[in-house]
Amino acid sequence: MAEEKLRWGIAHIYSSHNDTIIHITDITGSETISKASGGMVVKQHRLESSPNAAMAAAKLAAEQAKEKGINGLHIKIRAPGGHNGPNSPGPGAQAAVRALSRSNIRIGVIEDVTGLPTDTCRKAGGKRGRRV
Repeated sequence: MAEEKLRWGIAHIYSSHNDTIIHITDITGSETISKASGGMVVKQHRLESSPNAAMAAAKLAAEQAKEKGINGLHIKIRAPGGHNGPNSPGPGAQAAVRALSRSNIRIGVIEDVTGLPTDTCRKAGGKRGRRV
C-alpha cells in the first residue's frame, strides 16, 4: 500500500469582526484554487463572522480544493491590523482552522500574517492629547 503523495496549498484566512474569508491558493500563492466566505453560507449579515459560518465556509473551500487534488495546507491567518484595525483575528479564525483539519486535509505550518504598521500617521488629539 503506497502512501499518497502530498500536494500542498496555502489557505489564507482573513478574519475580522464582520466576516471570515477563506482563500486557498497553490503553493506559490499566485493561482486561486478555491475561496469561500461567511457571507456565502449564511442569510443574515450579523452572522457572517460567526464561528458556525466560518466552519461552513472552510468546509466548502476544502471540498473544492480536494476536488482539484490538494491534500495538504499551510495556513496563514490574517486580522485587519494595519494603522487602526485590531491586531487580533475575529471569532471565525479558530473555527476555520478546526474545520480544515477535520476535513481530512494534512495541516502544515500555521502562521499569523497580520500587517503591522512600520510608521503611522499622527494620532488625533493634538499636542496636549485629548482633554476629557
